[in-house]
Amino acid sequence: MIKTTLKIDGMMCSMCESHINDTVRSVCMVNSVKSSHAKGVTEIISDSPLDEAGLREAIGKTGYKVLDVQTAPFEKKRFSLFGK
Repeated sequence: MIKTTLKIDGMMCSMCESHINDTVRSVCMVNSVKSSHAKGVTEIISDSPLDEAGLREAIGKTGYKVLDVQTAPFEKKRFSLFGK
């Protein structure tokens, strides 16, 4: 799994977060997407790498601007009573 983090300019409220989340879901197959207008960040979890150019274009059409894109491997943390 892959975690893609987008730094986005222009998000001002929770409706902005919803617009970004809906746009990401409409363009890419994702497992989850969360946005924070306070941090100006959207985090996406997906099974495969995302089309960065497609994301930038789709988000740009909604009036927001993608300032930076970072990707990193993502491993789901598992709960353990034994700390392992």
